[in-house]
Amino acid sequence: MEIAERIGRLREEMRKRGVTVYVVPSSDCHESEYVCAHYRAREYMSGFTGSAGTLAVTQEEAGLFTDGRYFLQAEQQLAGTGIRLFRMGEPGVPKLKDYVGEKLTEGGRLGFDGRVMGASRAEGLIQAAREKGAEVRMTEDLVGEIWEDRPGIPDTELFRLGLHCTGEETKQKLVRVRAEMEKAGADIHVLASLCDIAWILNLRGRDIPGVPVVLSFLLLTKERCVWYVRGRVVTEKIRKELQAEGVQIREYEQIYGDLEQIPEGRTVLLDKKNVNSRLLFCLKASVRVLDRSNPSELLKAVKNETELQNLREAHRKEGLAFTRLMRRVKIHGGEEALTERSAAAYLEGCRRELGNYLESSFAPICAFGAHAAIVHYTATEESDAQIGQQGMFLVDAGGHYLEGTTDTTRTFVLGEVSREQKQMFTAVCRGNLQLAFARFLYGCTGNSLDVLCRAPLWQMEADYRHGTGHGVGYLLNVHEGPNAFRWKQPEGGREPAVLEAGMVTTDEPGIYIEGKYGIRTENELVCRKGTENQYGQFMEFEILTLTPVDLDGILPEEMTEQERGWLNAYHQRVYEELAPYMSEEEQAWLRNCTRPI
Repeated sequence: MEIAERIGRLREEMRKRGVTVYVVPSSDCHESEYVCAHYRAREYMSGFTGSAGTLAVTQEEAGLFTDGRYFLQAEQQLAGTGIRLFRMGEPGVPKLKDYVGEKLTEGGRLGFDGRVMGASRAEGLIQAAREKGAEVRMTEDLVGEIWEDRPGIPDTELFRLGLHCTGEETKQKLVRVRAEMEKAGADIHVLASLCDIAWILNLRGRDIPGVPVVLSFLLLTKERCVWYVRGRVVTEKIRKELQAEGVQIREYEQIYGDLEQIPEGRTVLLDKKNVNSRLLFCLKASVRVLDRSNPSELLKAVKNETELQNLREAHRKEGLAFTRLMRRVKIHGGEEALTERSAAAYLEGCRRELGNYLESSFAPICAFGAHAAIVHYTATEESDAQIGQQGMFLVDAGGHYLEGTTDTTRTFVLGEVSREQKQMFTAVCRGNLQLAFARFLYGCTGNSLDVLCRAPLWQMEADYRHGTGHGVGYLLNVHEGPNAFRWKQPEGGREPAVLEAGMVTTDEPGIYIEGKYGIRTENELVCRKGTENQYGQFMEFEILTLTPVDLDGILPEEMTEQERGWLNAYHQRVYEELAPYMSEEEQAWLRNCTRPI
């Protein structure tokens, strides 16, 4: 069935129910960034495969709203579908709720599936409908009505992490979360965030590709902890372990009925950005809702010493795999068999040889030449380009090891490239180093430091349309909050998080020239305490990532002496950490790649 036919059938279902505007988000019942195939309704309806976007359909028009990371990708994938692209944040482009409000009329009806529509976004849409005197219906999955071969939800293997991975038992984590509940004055805490639940229960699954979690909800009181999950996926061993730690297990869908039974006057702590709208609207009007971040969001973002030691090992492994890919590309660029997809497969094979490797932490971005200008490019069978002897090859990839999660980007230079490309490559590297070697007083947020990374590009009147960095989970979502590096706070976002010792955040400036090339250099940084003196507690970063920056793209004369010293020191460490695990031939090659400049 073609996209236009799917849109047509959806409109038929809308007419049957008197729905004026139907909205299809990208999420599952947990506001997850990435979702399993069953929940890819927006992708099914539009053909757009990016992880972020919302489809709005009327009888006359269909529009796809997405952000700057996906403009090029969406433009290509929506071509010929009849779906209009709304470039969010661009001048003159309406917000989704304003667009919906414009299309609704008195007596009209707004529809969406409340299980997959986040509570915060739903509130904005509901307000827009009420202002127009329109009705809201959030109980029907109209895409499900027409999706005949819709994949089921997978029944995947669950596993628990031992203390050697987590450094803390579930019992102790529950004590800490309940202490935060008490401070907030909450009787009950409802969690839908899969990564928070997995962290609290020291449990991982495989329900979402690239995110080792299990679809479930959690309800906490001062005395009880109830885990709502598909009972058939829980082994008897895990069931007994959790029961011994005070965790009750109920069926997944039972959460909605249990929330309806919460007595009047109780106070419920939840994060409207993480719960779906159906969960929120199950609560009685007299129940007080505390809308704030889950306490576990900050608790899990601050990695303990066990987790940090494990992460250093995970990054040593990932550094070996990435460096071996770099060597292969630099030596064999131009050979017919070396393509974007075969390079990704080679990297995956290198990881599997290193032990305790589970899966990639997101779909790898392996992009040669102009493909690298598409920030979230994914090579397909049709687009798979040969890696040539001349140009730039960008690889953004990560892995899940039992020792933790990695996320690395390197841009490899093949043959001769223009001076402009080298200038941009050098500016990106300089920004990366300026942030990685920053010293700052405790209390700073990522907003405070973002300019350090962008400054070399801003001096060239250039920029990139994505954040400079995001938090990284421990064997969880590769995009974790609350820590981040960004200069522009998202509209409606909470106050930026103070950078705490133990937080892991990426450092990934880039530049993307449409139709020509893309460059990005990404390391993971762990925040640490530095010197404390009369001015206060100074903080600094430790670079976890261990992969050379391609010196063939560097113009040393455009770097300061300090910046060259930083890069040389980093490369010396990369060599010392990786060389003992390499053959003599690999060592010789690596020594040249990490030579002082």
